[in-house]
Parts: sequence; C-alpha cells; structure tokens
Amino acid sequence: MNAITPTSAISAERPEATPLNLSRRGFAGGVGALVLGISLPGGSARAQSAAAAIVPGTRVRAFLEIRPDSSVLFRSPFIEGGQGIFTAMAQIVGEELDVEPSKFIVEGAPPGRDYLLIGGGRFTGGSMSVRRSYETMRKLGASARQMLLQAAATRLGVPVSSLSTQPGRVVHAASGRAVAYGEIAEAAAGLPVPANVSLRRPADFRWIGKPVPRLDVRDKSTGKIRYAIDLKLEGMLHAAVQHAERLGLEPGAFANEAEVRAMPGVHSIHRLPGAVAVLATSWWRARRAVETLQVTWTESSPDSVRVMPAEFSSEAHMAKLKAMPGQGVAFETVGDATHAFDRARTVVEATYDAPYLAHAQLEPPSALARWNQDGTLELWLPNQAPEMFQADAAKVAGIAPEKVIIHSPPLGGFFGRHFLYQTANPYPQAIALAKAVGRPVKLIWSREEEFLRDALRPMSVARFRAGLDADGLPIALQAVTVTEGPTGRWFGRQPDKVDSSTVEGIAGKVYAIPNRRVGQIHVDDPAILGFWRSVGHSMNDFFYETFFDEMADVGRHDPYELRLRLLAASPRHKALLEAVADLAGGWRRGPFAAADGSQRARGVAMASPFGSEVATIAEVSLRDGEVVVHDVWVAIDPGSIVNPAVIESQVNSAVALGLSSALLEEVVYEKGMPRARNYDGYPILSPDKMPKVHVRIVESGAPMGGIGEPGLPGVPPAVANAVSVLAGKRIRSLPLSRIDLKGSQG
Repeated sequence: MNAITPTSAISAERPEATPLNLSRRGFAGGVGALVLGISLPGGSARAQSAAAAIVPGTRVRAFLEIRPDSSVLFRSPFIEGGQGIFTAMAQIVGEELDVEPSKFIVEGAPPGRDYLLIGGGRFTGGSMSVRRSYETMRKLGASARQMLLQAAATRLGVPVSSLSTQPGRVVHAASGRAVAYGEIAEAAAGLPVPANVSLRRPADFRWIGKPVPRLDVRDKSTGKIRYAIDLKLEGMLHAAVQHAERLGLEPGAFANEAEVRAMPGVHSIHRLPGAVAVLATSWWRARRAVETLQVTWTESSPDSVRVMPAEFSSEAHMAKLKAMPGQGVAFETVGDATHAFDRARTVVEATYDAPYLAHAQLEPPSALARWNQDGTLELWLPNQAPEMFQADAAKVAGIAPEKVIIHSPPLGGFFGRHFLYQTANPYPQAIALAKAVGRPVKLIWSREEEFLRDALRPMSVARFRAGLDADGLPIALQAVTVTEGPTGRWFGRQPDKVDSSTVEGIAGKVYAIPNRRVGQIHVDDPAILGFWRSVGHSMNDFFYETFFDEMADVGRHDPYELRLRLLAASPRHKALLEAVADLAGGWRRGPFAAADGSQRARGVAMASPFGSEVATIAEVSLRDGEVVVHDVWVAIDPGSIVNPAVIESQVNSAVALGLSSALLEEVVYEKGMPRARNYDGYPILSPDKMPKVHVRIVESGAPMGGIGEPGLPGVPPAVANAVSVLAGKRIRSLPLSRIDLKGSQG
C-alpha cells in the first residue's frame, strides 16, 4: 500500500537518508498482514477530488487495519499527549467492533479529510476529542464488525443472522464453528461500508465506562515511547538556536564567528528571523556553539509582524488594564442589571487580576525536517492539529500542502502548547535549515529558548459589581473583563463582539441571580498569546467564585449555603455541590483546629468548563505565611464517561496545574523581555506540595462533556477562598506567593 505517512522511515535501528514510500502498516501488509485498510488520499488531483467527497469518520478503511493475529491498528484522529485519548479510542471502537482494547495498537492519523471530526476540522484540545467523536467512533467500530460478519457468512456458507461475535472472532453457535477476525480481514476489506448499523445498549457495555488500563503505560514506563526529541534520521544534523532576547530584534554582526566555526562538531552558522542557529554533529555541540556566538542584535523594520516594545513591562500592562474605564461590549445580558441596582440595599464591588502564565511543559519544543528528492517536505513535530500545521508548513516552505508530510508523535505534555502560535514553534526554523544544507535537520529549543518564546496565557483584569437585597441575596451582577483573548488573536476578532475565551467562566453561570450583564474591554497585548489548560476558565472562575464569597460575606451568608440556595432551580448543579461536600466529610468553612494542631479553613467553588460540571473544596493552612494545601475534593459530572480511571488521573493532573498556577506561577516582563528563562525563575508546584486529591464521578446522563481541562478552574478559587478565611482579608490577585500572609492565622 502507498501511504502518505512513512513512519517507518524514522528508526534508530534502520535509519534512512531517502524517503521510503511505505508506512509501518504498509510494511506489515507487505509481509502478509490481512488488513481492513486502504491507502489514504495522496497528492494527485484525482485523490484531491476523491477526498472532497469523503464524509469524515465514515470510511472504516482509513481508520482500521486488522492483522493476521487479530490485533487491530487504529489511526486515531486525535493526538495522545498524556490525556489517555488513545486508550479511550480503543475502548469506544473496540466496544462496537468486539475487540478487547488491549489488542489495539493506536497511532496518530496523518492529515486527511477522513479525520476532520471537529466541525469540519481537526484539533486535539478544548476537551473535545471524545465528546465530539463518540457516536462517530462507535458507528465506525460497528460498521467494521458488520463487514466482518458478512465476510464470515460467505466463508462459512451461513446467513449473517446466524452469526455473532466474541472478542476478536465471529462465531456460528449452531455448528460450533468460529473464525478469527484476522482470517477474514482481507475479504471484509473488499466489502462496502454498511449505511446503517445497530449499536450496543449502554447496559451491555463491557469496556466503555470501565477503568481499562492505559495502553501506553508500559511503553512509557520502560522508555519505549518515542517523542519527537527521540527521533533520528541518517545523515541528519542537530540544530540549536539563540533567539533575540526581545521579540522584534534581528541578528546583525557576529563578533566571534571564526571561533565558533572552529568549535568541535560545528557544521555551519545561520541567520534566521529573530534568531541565529548552529548546526553540528550533536545537539550539545550545537547548543554550546550557538550560546558562545556573540551576536549584535538590531531593530527590525516597523512593519514587522509583531514587535515587543523595548519599554514593555508586565507591571505597566497590568496598570493599563486596571485603568481602562467603562463596561465594554456586552456578551451576556439577562434581565436589567442597571435598574436592579437602584433597588439594591447594598452594593459590593471588587477588582481581580491574574498574570501571564507559561506552559512550562517538560518536553522542550522540537522539529525534525527533511526535504526529499521528490520535492516533498517531511516533518516530525509535536502538534495538536496536523492539517493546520501541514497548511502552515506549506506556506513556510513555498510548496503545495499535499507535498508536506506530517508525522505527529505523542506529546510530552499538552496544556495548549502545541498549537499554531506565531514565533512560538521551531518547525519554520527547521524547514529553512534543512533546505539550506540539503540534509535532515533536528532542531531542539533549549529550556531557556522555550521560556523566551512560549505563547502565554493572557494577563487579565476583571471588575465585579453586585447588588444585594435586604436579605443579603444578590439581585444584580455586572462583570467586565479587561484583556485580549487567544481565540480572537488566532481566529480573528470582530471589534463589536466579545471574544468568548475572555468571559468563559463568568458568563453562563447558573446561579439564580435575576439581573446580569457580562462584558469585555479589549486591550491589545504585545505578547504572543496562547491557549492554556482550561483557557479562560483558568482565571475567570477564580475571579467569579472568589467574588461570590465576597457577596456571601457582605450579605452575611455562608458561601456554601448561598450556593445551594442559588442552585435550587438547577438540580444537576445542586446535587454536584452536595456530592463534593459529602466526599469531604461535610462542609465546614472554619477556621478550625486540625489533628496536627494547625488552624485550617476550607473554600468551595463551582465551574462549568467544556461541557462538564465541577465542584471543588480545598482545605488549607498557613505556615510561616506560606499557603499549605492539605486536601482537594473534586466532584465532576461529565454527563457520561468512557474510562473512570482516566478521569481520576486527569482530575489529579488538573488539580496539580491549577494549584501550581494559584500558588506560584507568573511570567514577569521587564524591558520587553521575560525575567525567567528556566524553572529557577519560574517555580512550579513541587511533589512535596501536592495535596491529597479525592475524586467522585457523578454521571447525570447529560450530554458528554470534556475531561482533560474541567478539573482545573475550581482549584484557584477554592484555595483562595480558604486562604481568605485564615488571613482575614480577601484574595483578589494571583499567584498567592506574591501576597504577604505572615502574621495571619495558621
């Protein structure tokens, strides 16, 4: 078979200098595998025309191959980045195909129309993968099973209706005969995909909804998983870069070029947009050389795409955001908040802020590029959207998209880092370097270069105003965020409309406050902005849920009880809030004395991110002015589930990142440059500060929601609300490490 992703072309055991028009799965077919598969669309005009007629997610052959041993290769439309998506896909497809998930080999699918399952596109993010493909993948598995049944009926000479399946085989109960899937895969591959198939009843599920072990655990534990930074090609050179410290500067003269060229292993020195690169026989040699290179940096032309002002500082930008007047463009309007304030007995006002955040993933950015003799460009790079990267790489390279072959290795960390961010990805540099030297080039950014060029979570300010009646209950709420959002930055902003990523977590709250207005004031941000885990929810739920506690305090209500009261008309949310309190052994705000003698308090928060509902309680103490988080309880309602073990691990992961952002993380800019260039200047949560996390999954039967991100947004406000109790003052800014809490209770 001809395939457009020659993944076998990259191997430590069998490196190659020229492209091999044979994939790993194609190689298996060549040695006798009977596959339920066909070649994928290539670059010809005829293939492009055929691809236009493809309905994504319907062609069994583009997704599945069944091998002679009845194991199944599944091409996942979504990228594995630690969130368990490969395992989930095996569970969903295997349930209907009747194959145990452990029999699946899953790999990322190449670019192609078959895999455009997210609104006509493909993007692994936004906790959308499972919930947006669930029914499609079930039908795909059921279609393949029906094709196998038909092939078995022909082989055994019996009606299809007399056959059933057991994991990995078709059974004819009347005669006691059975045939393994691998024996009939070739015949099944020649059959048409059925137009209609029956799906299993949820009551009959064997793997969906069960804690199936992760398929990648063993390989990750034994080091067999190969990330982009592990890959090798014969004849490749290693590249390291030195970026200009301020975005917008360009390389000028080199003071010691001869010295650097004479360093061991150095092949060549190159100027790139905003950077210089050294190619060498090893990455360490390339890094040492490029860091030795003394570069004179010059100002770029005024019409450059994006330039960081030399005087820019995060402190000044925060002050600018806080000084912006007005209520902005309305995103949500319910009732008449303006006139409701006239009836309010008490008005509560507060302003909150959150800093820039880096992704700070452990896997450094990398890209491996090779120009092939047939004019194609082959790229191995971590990414969340193969088709988008293919299209952009084609523009960079000046060739047609079908001439760009994208390989998508597993991601060593997700968090929204592997999106198409301007100046924040190394693959344009790798493309240029590989073309310049006529050899494959593997480029890795050092940790310092990653921190210098990462796309940041936006800085944001939110102003709240609430009107309370004579009973201390909220009758009106106004909120406005002052920021620029990543959605508008990368997908286009309309001046008269609000970027939804700037208000998610504030708009759409289900608390029974009859009069509400939520808006945004857009302020251009000179930084490169990016999507960060849970996106706007990561800060906006902190803003809203801490202000909620302020309203409760002013109105003389317990914040947990007030939430229950305002959720009376929303049984799903009320039940979830009660579930997290039950999980925590009951609600008590504190301060109270713990068994170890410390004074503790609890905070609570609700969040509704990415189609799921979450309630969180955190228990904290203060030790020498430092926040100590002892326990975090999370009740999550994703509607329905695929793998409870993955949900629990993802909630634990989200709690860790949410807590890290609440306590420690902050990107600080001075003179147009980030102050931190490594983890010594950008501390993240250490293992000894990780609390115990308790998870309860509540299946309400609502439409399926996301999993990877929803566990995060409730953590910062729950922690901040608890700290406010102990400190005796409201927490309105993150991270908490910036706040002087010495002398407070604890």
